[in-house]
Amino acid sequence: MKLPLTLEAMICEAKVFCEQESKKDNATLFGVTDGKAVGTYIEHAFQDFLSEKYEYLRGSSASGIDLPDAVINTDIKVTSAVQPQSSCPFKNARQKIYGLGYNLLLFVYEKNDNPEKKTTLLRCVHCSFIEAKRAADYQMTLSLRQLYANAANTEEIAAYLHDRNLPLDDTSMNVLAEEIAYNPPEQGYITISNALQWRLQYSRVVSLQETVQGIIPIVGEAAR
Repeated sequence: MKLPLTLEAMICEAKVFCEQESKKDNATLFGVTDGKAVGTYIEHAFQDFLSEKYEYLRGSSASGIDLPDAVINTDIKVTSAVQPQSSCPFKNARQKIYGLGYNLLLFVYEKNDNPEKKTTLLRCVHCSFIEAKRAADYQMTLSLRQLYANAANTEEIAAYLHDRNLPLDDTSMNVLAEEIAYNPPEQGYITISNALQWRLQYSRVVSLQETVQGIIPIVGEAAR
């Protein structure tokens, strides 16, 4: 009988998956240079790995994230170590300040083809779990927390948001500024660029050395 998936189990299984996948000769991805194809492979392989032992809800295009169950509420992000970034759907501007609204499970890989064997070695060089509250923009949350600490008023916060070209109309920006004035965001640890889809960059998470509540290193230097 399969067990119900928990966040703790998912994090433990992610470590085991990385260790196993990093030793596997993979013929499917030999010669593949499309990062999206590699990402899709790892996402599906990890979910299949989980499905062997656990019962859980798999995501769909409607849910928008890979593991939408309320207990898990996690999207799987896979990126190359060459440039650790990905994209995600834009829902609203608050995501940049208060987080995406769901957790992230980040896999960062190095891909090496073996021409003699015609196989690929996908080495997982980093894996982290990022709580939803930490999946916000680093610089913007840092600045807003400083404004809050300096007792900035709503007008000053709204002016800062306007200067950063946050995709909001003036009314919505003022409402958000009022919220920030009494409810400052947590410090975020990813870089979120404005676009039709959010562009997420993870270099701060990958290079993170200090302990941060809400970010769990699974594989990599900080996990040792």
